Amino acid sequence: MRRRITVDSATILNKGLEIIEACRLFNVPPCKVRVTVHPQSTVHSLVEYIDGSIVAQISVTDMRLPILYALAYPERPASNLTFDLAALRHLDFEEPDFQRFPCLRLAYEAAEKGGAHCIALNAADEVAVAAFLSRRIPFTGIPDTIERVLASTPVAHPGTIAEVLAVDRQARQNAAELVK
Repeated sequence: MRRRITVDSATILNKGLEIIEACRLFNVPPCKVRVTVHPQSTVHSLVEYIDGSIVAQISVTDMRLPILYALAYPERPASNLTFDLAALRHLDFEEPDFQRFPCLRLAYEAAEKGGAHCIALNAADEVAVAAFLSRRIPFTGIPDTIERVLASTPVAHPGTIAEVLAVDRQARQNAAELVK
């Protein structure tokens, strides 16, 4: 799993999956969920309120912190993971470049269509990343594979686990054929 997360971070598909998650958890349309590129990786989330104020979650770049929070929720136990605010010289934020990061564009498109497209996005990514890691496709083959699988995925909103698994299985088969 660790290697896939590294590749998904490089393609920014990890953020795309978070877009889909935010849309479902908070019942908001994809156009209301924005990704902003932050090279320092110290601001982990921002929430903008209706009055225009923004609350930021800033911490060390270490997955142990969100894991600790998830395991201890709602408590906030002490940890040795500290952030030196004085070491932070500046914060840079940029709009994402969808040409440079086509997987993010594909995630927004899947989130907009919903249902089967979100399932197919994840399934195709898993197959494509595995093919990249085994050197069967180039890095650029990842978004190409995902895009082709999404293009062949019918608009549908599975209502049962069996239907979800069928969409996943079909997307994986389509992706596997593409990466041969």
